[in-house]
Amino acid sequence: MIELSLDLVRVGATAQTKENAIRQVAALLTEAGRTEAGYVDGMLAREQQANTYLGSGIAIPHGTPDTRQLIRQTGVAVLQLPGGVRWGDEQARLVVGIAAASDEHLDILRQLTRVLNNAELVERLSTTTDPAEIVRALSGKEAAAAAGAPQPAASAPPQALPYSAVVTLPNPQGMHARPATRLAELVRSRGGVLRLARAEGEGRQDTGADATRLMEVLSLGLKQGTRLRLSSDREDLLQAASDAVKAGLGDDLTAASTAPAANAALSWTPAQVGATLEGVAASDGLVSGPTRQYRPQALEVHDRPAGSPASEAAALDRALAAARAELQATAADVGARLGADKAAIFRAHQELLDDSGVLEDVAPLLLEGHGAAWAYQQVTDSRIAALQRLDDPVLAGRAADLGDVQRRVLRTLLGLPAEQSLSGDPFILLAPDLTPSDTSRLDPATLLGFATEAGGPTSHTAIMARGLGVPAVVAAGAGTLADIPDGTPAILDGRSGRLYLNPSEADLQVAGQQRQQLEAQRAAAHAGRHLPGQTQDGVRVEVAANINRAEGVPAALENGAEGVGLMRTEFLYLEGDHAPTEAEQEREYRAMAGALQGRPLIIRTLDIGGDKEVPYLGLAHEDNSFLGIRGIRLCFERPDLFLPQLRAIARVSRDHPNVRVMFPMVSTLADLRRARAMLEDVCRELGTPCPPTGVMISSCRL
Repeated sequence: MIELSLDLVRVGATAQTKENAIRQVAALLTEAGRTEAGYVDGMLAREQQANTYLGSGIAIPHGTPDTRQLIRQTGVAVLQLPGGVRWGDEQARLVVGIAAASDEHLDILRQLTRVLNNAELVERLSTTTDPAEIVRALSGKEAAAAAGAPQPAASAPPQALPYSAVVTLPNPQGMHARPATRLAELVRSRGGVLRLARAEGEGRQDTGADATRLMEVLSLGLKQGTRLRLSSDREDLLQAASDAVKAGLGDDLTAASTAPAANAALSWTPAQVGATLEGVAASDGLVSGPTRQYRPQALEVHDRPAGSPASEAAALDRALAAARAELQATAADVGARLGADKAAIFRAHQELLDDSGVLEDVAPLLLEGHGAAWAYQQVTDSRIAALQRLDDPVLAGRAADLGDVQRRVLRTLLGLPAEQSLSGDPFILLAPDLTPSDTSRLDPATLLGFATEAGGPTSHTAIMARGLGVPAVVAAGAGTLADIPDGTPAILDGRSGRLYLNPSEADLQVAGQQRQQLEAQRAAAHAGRHLPGQTQDGVRVEVAANINRAEGVPAALENGAEGVGLMRTEFLYLEGDHAPTEAEQEREYRAMAGALQGRPLIIRTLDIGGDKEVPYLGLAHEDNSFLGIRGIRLCFERPDLFLPQLRAIARVSRDHPNVRVMFPMVSTLADLRRARAMLEDVCRELGTPCPPTGVMISSCRL
């Protein structure tokens, strides 16, 4: 929100001419140290170029681009003229002087647009004797407070933030859009300022990034293992952010940093084809069929503003709101069809949409008289190019995400209809690239697979393809697919990353047979997913899932799990900013046991230490914590953590006899006997039966 202070508001003023009014409001900016004295000349020159009267008694004089160097600090000043002053053919009663260095000016334009539509409010602001009333109305703080919105603290340079900590980024794919979104959401929910920068000794230094500005964060190009310095104005926010980064910000820290390599063992090469195009395997599978080119709507953007800066800002505001609603609907649809992890892609898109840094760069262009569509495209194009230049292919792939968001906004600004899903007879789709939104609209009943010239195996588009279960080949090279006519017979091998054009009839038949064989194998595996696990020599093997929360149980059971073989209870500590209470733990264990409906549930007691640090526990640093205080050894050291957990488990086991307990990192028989004795004591105290116990053995080779 725009920061408007009382010293920049003058009520009850008079002015004989428009020039005099401009000089008065310019003087407010200069006296407050926001501009050099010469900035007024730019404001007067701008007025000669174009009338800055908005309507409803409001004018917004501002400087020309060549006087921008005279701005010391972004500023907005308000001169109230109850008697009015002639402004062209109109009367101005509120003169809002803007020194637009590159800050939150879109906010003031939006707010002014809302004021324009409220005649009662305009009249009140034009006559009030209380400057604070004008500050509240134009800053939007009254509206935010009424809605219960958290008030973010003003941004501050890194050196002004009193609290800092150094953490190591654990994410296999680095700081990409989804974890960055999680971090931004955390900061907004708590309020305050958080900045990220490379710690000393991490090679190139940077000025850092505001955690709530997704593009700034992504542009840092942070990779797995990078040491980050987090800085904040609040100690509690810093602690919560540090814990969240160490826990992976929702990423699976066991996942590989890249997509699986092409499976050469499963690859098949046709005997006779017209051409073979090499790409990168992104989604497994083998299909054959006619090709079809994807031709998205052309977006021709011209710099033709339809109205004043305020009306252009209002148009952009409406376009952003429409895009936000679309993204929310898409996330809900994708979540229902493909799961929450795929829906998270579009939550990240919402964060890109709301990036305040983009809006701040758009605002000065609007004030210079450019159209909203042109200004938005210019700013987002520059950020897309910056992402494409990153030396990390995973992070460079986020350019497609921002391009996706850009198209949504521009389509609305240009008055174009929503892009439609592709339909018709089954086909292999060819495209320069596909956005995640493009992919979400594809119908697996019609789409056989797709190949793109750009993209990568770790892109969100590739992730969507794997979720849809369609073969995909990406990164075939610029211009390699564009000239392939629709209807060209082709074989797409998502296992090897190849597209075969004009194969022989014999090869098409073999491809069809291979696909049928593969589908039969998958169908048989799927049909037999609930059969008892058994080795070829007849040994029974229990197949169980490793999950954290009860909501993961339905999917695990659907895919053949006979129970939960490992419930990782440490997530309760890693995902929060405090140790979970006994009641909180009981609630989670009870939900898991209930969801399993009598099937086995093995609850692993707290396994903290090693690679799973929890700073708020205040554990002493160890050079090798894997062999030090970890797992059951930590539980013995900290009965304040261990006993509440045992009591929670015991209470749940009384109602759910399917519960079992696993003690982690057990090194000796004495460890097991001690842990079991503590559990038995708790069960006697509560009058509950003692659940069966087992161990996770810790050993080392010297």
